[in-house]
Amino acid sequence: MKTAHSQGFTLIELMIVVAIVAILASIAYPSYRSSILKGNRAQGRTALAELMQQQERYMTQRNCYLGFTTSTTFTATVTAPSPSTACVGVTALSVPFKTFSGESQSSAAYRMYTDTCPATGGTLSIAECVRVNAQPVGSDPDAGVLWMTSTGTKGCTGTVSTSNPALCWP
Repeated sequence: MKTAHSQGFTLIELMIVVAIVAILASIAYPSYRSSILKGNRAQGRTALAELMQQQERYMTQRNCYLGFTTSTTFTATVTAPSPSTACVGVTALSVPFKTFSGESQSSAAYRMYTDTCPATGGTLSIAECVRVNAQPVGSDPDAGVLWMTSTGTKGCTGTVSTSNPALCWP
């Protein structure tokens, strides 16, 4: 007499496979997320360097830096110098710089803006120094906002900026 063998998986076998996949996923996902953040930070640093080059070029042409802010919709607004200041040739109300990182606004990891440089006892004017900033579009609490000044200092505002500055600027 022949016995019939059923083909397929038992519920226990299936649950063991699901558990193994879940364990592997829980190990792999944090590493994947960390790699994505590192890549985005590199993209932000590159965008800051490009923006600083554009600001320096602007400075040599007009004898001042251009201050601007960028909204969450990537609309840039000139903040300084105003057209009434002595900055040569500043009459445009649009920002002539790229205000996001990456190839397009839709895939940008950072949006760019400027402000004045901090100094002992206050801040320097926008004519003397500019600080370019890269605000992450998504969440990056470890690094926060990446920044660079025209005097050469670099940093970030994240939670590990003082304990691990190489996270922001390796």
